[in-house]
Amino acid sequence: MRNLSDYELMRLIKGKQHKALAILYDRYASLVYSFAMKALKDEQAARDIVQSVFLRLWTTESDYNPDKGRFSSWLITITRNLTIDWQRKERRGNIGLVALLPEELERIPDEFAPSPEDSAVRDSQKERIRAAYRHLTKQQIMLLEHFYWQGFSLSELAALYNQPLGTVKNRLHQALKILRRHLLAEGEGM
Repeated sequence: MRNLSDYELMRLIKGKQHKALAILYDRYASLVYSFAMKALKDEQAARDIVQSVFLRLWTTESDYNPDKGRFSSWLITITRNLTIDWQRKERRGNIGLVALLPEELERIPDEFAPSPEDSAVRDSQKERIRAAYRHLTKQQIMLLEHFYWQGFSLSELAALYNQPLGTVKNRLHQALKILRRHLLAEGEGM
């Protein structure tokens, strides 16, 4: 069963086969934990997120579709959503919003790479992202950090920056366009 694809394992999970979930857990728990730990900087919260993600895999009615992307990307989307929910819940309990400058991309975890080939691909992707980030202003980097890693909603960002919602949306859109353009250019140069 260990040689089955992620998609095949997810189909078995839909049939409530515990072993399939255990195999996916072995494959991806460290990735999920690394992502949650990076975003939350809280070991216990990161462990809770891992448990929630795999519980979600067990109970979800939505299906992973391999035609729409890699399983790891789908799994990280689930992780990100649960992490954002946790952050928002925590923020509601805290007074004020904390704005932290990003530590560039050094916080992208490497622990999950199961093979040297995956590590090389990940390192290459990190370098491409670093190169693309050089074309962003500090404000654009902070906006991306707040939205994607700290889980702020667009409305919360508008309040934080004391700007109209449309302005925040436009600035986020422009930052993403710059990243995309430079990532594509970097990819073509390889």
